[in-house]
Amino acid sequence: MKKITIGEAARQSGVKVPTIRYYEGIGLLRTPSRSEGNQRAYEQSDLDRLTFIRHARELGFEVEAIRTLLSLQDNPLQPCASADAIAKARLIEVKQRIRSLTALKAELEMMVEGCGHGRVDQCRVIEVLADHGQCTHHGH
Repeated sequence: MKKITIGEAARQSGVKVPTIRYYEGIGLLRTPSRSEGNQRAYEQSDLDRLTFIRHARELGFEVEAIRTLLSLQDNPLQPCASADAIAKARLIEVKQRIRSLTALKAELEMMVEGCGHGRVDQCRVIEVLADHGQCTHHGH
């Protein structure tokens, strides 16, 4: 079986070298064997795991959720209810973030549209930022 250096593992997986070391340190990735020159020697299964972790991180899963998902992946005969619950919780977070960003977008659009392009003492952007009570989504 061909062994892969950390640099090559980083290139193939899209995960930076310091991040690979971090994942090893926190136990998401097994500590690899070492070559005669004491270099880390990864296997294809390590690259697959790194790719899984990278994709999960891109989707916004937290480290502990990824740890659980990896544990489930390592024991494929388990029911997938835990994986479903983790994904559903992440979806709820994303939907909440979208609502928050949509409200933020509307507020910024109102500020920009209200700008008369005059002087700062008449600037709607400055006025709203100075008095949060003027925000239409105050408290959200």
